[in-house]
Amino acid sequence: MRLTLTIIALIAAVPLGGLLVAFVDKSKNDQLIKLLLAFSGGFLLSLAFIHFIPELYEHSEIHVGFSILIGFLVQLFLEFFSGGIEHGHTHATKGAKIPIALVIALSAHALLEGIPLGTQFGGSTIATNHHHGADQGMLLGILFHRIPVAIALATVLIASKIEKKMVWLLLGIFAITTPIGILIGKSTASSLEFDFDIILAIVVGMFLHISTTIIFETSENHKFNFIKLLAIVGGGGLAFFIH
Repeated sequence: MRLTLTIIALIAAVPLGGLLVAFVDKSKNDQLIKLLLAFSGGFLLSLAFIHFIPELYEHSEIHVGFSILIGFLVQLFLEFFSGGIEHGHTHATKGAKIPIALVIALSAHALLEGIPLGTQFGGSTIATNHHHGADQGMLLGILFHRIPVAIALATVLIASKIEKKMVWLLLGIFAITTPIGILIGKSTASSLEFDFDIILAIVVGMFLHISTTIIFETSENHKFNFIKLLAIVGGGGLAFFIH
């Protein structure tokens, strides 16, 4: 039941973002994206430093720092193709072109972050030993970030002048990628003798890249807008209290 609700929530977040683009004024969407990204950036950064990184170093036998660095660089590589849509950049392609590289990069990111989330449902000693995946913080962090990314993706797809049915098809593909990652994590955690903390550390590195970029890019003329600052602090505070 919990697995089903998790998958439903992750899928529903994407069409919600698409509907906001369809029915809300673009200027308000831009403001909403910035505020949601600021909140999710604060949440992910706080979650990484007060929860995942300490526990990885305490319980894992892997090279934690190296794996986190790999995740940071993987996200940097993915953003070469996504154009930074993960932190609010919404640059449309010229003409009616399907931004395939963008969708693939976002989907790869979403798939990876679903794998450690799915290990909690695997039932193996490896999956449940440290309870990383079972922590609801990761699910909330993904959801908080998923909605503004879905808004940004829908904005880019619509501005690219492709057919509406193709817009919703691509959003649908993006919507199922994290659930697919969850199912991969669930199935392999019960059948493979593999330390999934490696994947978690890579995802944490990706979180660090995204959250720090969001926070630095949330400033306007190098001065934080007060509401955005509150959003960042609010996200960080929520991660602290649910820990």
